[in-house]
Amino acid sequence: MASVELDSVDKALIRELQNDARQTNKALAEKVGVAPSTCLERVRDLRTRGVIQAFRAEVDPVAVGRPMEAILSLQQRASQRGHIESILDHAASLPETVRVMALTGTTDFIVHVAVRDMQHLRDLVWGLTERPEVARIQSSLVFARIEGSGLTPLD
Repeated sequence: MASVELDSVDKALIRELQNDARQTNKALAEKVGVAPSTCLERVRDLRTRGVIQAFRAEVDPVAVGRPMEAILSLQQRASQRGHIESILDHAASLPETVRVMALTGTTDFIVHVAVRDMQHLRDLVWGLTERPEVARIQSSLVFARIEGSGLTPLD
C-alpha cells in the first residue's frame, strides 16, 4: 500500500483508536473534537483506504495455556526459492503462530510462536524441519515482550 495523505483529525483518530479501539464513537469524537457523525465517517474512510486494517483482541498467551514463546529463524533451501508462499502459508496456518515475517539476509523467515512447554516447542520445530523447503531452524526463547505504543503517521 502506498502512503496516504492524513490530516490532523485522521492522525488523532489513529492515535486514540490504538489506545482504545473499543471506545464508543461518541467518546472518540469528543476526544478528537469532531461531531459523532463526522467521526464515524472518518473512521470508515480510514478503513476503506486501508490505513486501519483491523480491530482485534490481544490475547495473553499465558491465559490460553501457552506460557512459552519463541522466535523461530528459518532458512530456506536455495533450491526451493519458488516456494516462499508455501512456507509463509504453512507457518501462518499453525495454531501456535503469532506472526510470520519474510526477511532479507541469512534468515529468510521469522516465526513467532506461543506453545505449552518445551516438548510442544520441540515437536513444532521438528515438524517444520520435515518440510523440504526448510534448510535450517534456529529457535530463541522469548523472556519478555513489550508492545510498542502503536504506529502513528510520521510528520
